[in-house]
Amino acid sequence: MPTPRRRDARRNRTQILRVADEALTRGTDPTPLPEIARLAGVGRATVYRHFPDRGELALAVMGEQFAGLGRLVEDRAGDPAAFREVLHVVLTAQATMRPLVALLRELSPPDRRRNADRLVAALAPSLREAQAAGLVRDDLAPRDLELVFAMLEAAVAAAADLPDEEREAVVARAIRTLVDGVCPA
Repeated sequence: MPTPRRRDARRNRTQILRVADEALTRGTDPTPLPEIARLAGVGRATVYRHFPDRGELALAVMGEQFAGLGRLVEDRAGDPAAFREVLHVVLTAQATMRPLVALLRELSPPDRRRNADRLVAALAPSLREAQAAGLVRDDLAPRDLELVFAMLEAAVAAAADLPDEEREAVVARAIRTLVDGVCPA
């Protein structure tokens, strides 16, 4: 049976991740770890004990995001049309989770590669199913999705200085264009 201290540690980690997920998936700038500690209602040392730096916290939040993506893909398994929706969800998340994207860019090249590999692996079954049904370009390899994500990053960067409404419209058009390019009607 777990000791009360271990339960507290698990509860603290869960709370830190919940707060970090909210803080890193909204807005434009990463929230500093001391602020995440304050919002989670724990001490700084508790945050640093679980996540020694921002990169570790970003990887943990990304792990939670991957778990959600995995559930979405699994829930829609057997529906070849689901890939279009899944791709739209992933691109929208990428466009809106700017603090998390910024922190992921700071990771070491091997950590960035592992993250990209994990994302592509999560999407590959849905992609292949849609291709088999003729709903996605047959010349698209799973690894090509990284290029789609890079194209969206370029669109987001190009729109960065626009007023909010205009920027959101530009990014939404970019997402539609990318999804339509991958999943032609």
